[in-house]
Amino acid sequence: MVRYYEPEFLPWDGRRVPVTFVSGYLGAGKTTLINNVLAATDRPIAVFVNDVGQINIDARLIRRRHGDTVELTDGCVCCSLSDGFGAAFDQLRARDTPPDHLIIELSGVADPNRVLPWARSAGFALDGVITLVDTESFLERLADPLSGHTVDAQVRAADIIVATKTEHCDEATIATVRAELNTRAPDTPVIDARDAGPTAVLQLGGRRPAGVTDVPQPSLFDRHTTELVAVPNPIDLHELDVILDRLTADTVRAKGICADPHGDLWLIQVVGRRRTITPLPEAETSAPTDLVVIRLN
Repeated sequence: MVRYYEPEFLPWDGRRVPVTFVSGYLGAGKTTLINNVLAATDRPIAVFVNDVGQINIDARLIRRRHGDTVELTDGCVCCSLSDGFGAAFDQLRARDTPPDHLIIELSGVADPNRVLPWARSAGFALDGVITLVDTESFLERLADPLSGHTVDAQVRAADIIVATKTEHCDEATIATVRAELNTRAPDTPVIDARDAGPTAVLQLGGRRPAGVTDVPQPSLFDRHTTELVAVPNPIDLHELDVILDRLTADTVRAKGICADPHGDLWLIQVVGRRRTITPLPEAETSAPTDLVVIRLN
């Protein structure tokens, strides 16, 4: 459970941009995921990467390049992290209009826990950590004294794990990898990359016509169900905790807005095993809703 209050002065009229970290060891498929997202979305998003030059963006999507930044025709922006997280966040905050979502591709040898605090910079909110696991090489990487600690840290930090390259593995290997993942991250959903659409990351958050709790038509995962869980209005936050504790282990996403007995509005967000309940910004004021829950079939 995480509840936090933001600084008094924020950009964009108090709107928070959800931040998703994409983690995974070298060769797990992070750049492929980013490329697929950039090619598939029509929403204004921002992407921080270690090296913009390594992202093969379709020339038809590029409006202009300047320095370590690529502006895309749909309003997206792709920025290099070469000058550090602080400079990248400042550059994004300087824009008049916030993006719908920020995706940060971490280095293949990065421990996500060390950079998570950046997602709580003014104007931003941590939405989740997606860790990609190369099913072919995972067990070997885990056993290697040089890479094992990093791979373990990336798995344990994940809110959702995406298993890649399963098409190159037999069922026994896939089962062994899943068992190992379950041991190290027992409460974290594991998704086969073949079941995840290219815009999976985007649908973890952002603005939509029906407000912050709007959930798009099924395309986050090909094999999932969406349902509504009733939330009393008003509700004490301790009672809300009870409702959230009852969500089943196959829940990959849940969002909603509730009102407490004092009339304050709270945004509820669940991504994998991560849960946050934060004050709803005035820029996103909406009536209380039921809880929208996405589960794997």
